[in-house]
Amino acid sequence: MNIQIFGMKKCFDTKKAERYFKERNIKYQFIDLGIRGLSKGELQKIKLSFMINEIININSQTYKKLNLDKIKSNDIKEELLLKNSQLYKTPIVRNGNKSTIGFEKNIWDMWIKEEK
Repeated sequence: MNIQIFGMKKCFDTKKAERYFKERNIKYQFIDLGIRGLSKGELQKIKLSFMINEIININSQTYKKLNLDKIKSNDIKEELLLKNSQLYKTPIVRNGNKSTIGFEKNIWDMWIKEEK
């Protein structure tokens, strides 16, 4: 398994995701979106599993400030996501080309079973 957790240090669900993998002795890489955002390639891999609107946190202050609800173009939304990491729903957990958004224990359990 090649687990990457993209999240914010203060996010409760991100902390739960980290704890989930630690408790199972599964190594993971944590990427703090507050310091470093997603690269374009990483976002493309996440988009294999999710539509762009599913990745965006509509409750964030940045979402409201940028009037993202009025933007229809997915290309513009993608550009804004790449520039504003606080727009992501967190945690985003990647295992190769598979991704989850939020705390998804059942899916992670399946990943572990598939690995064995």
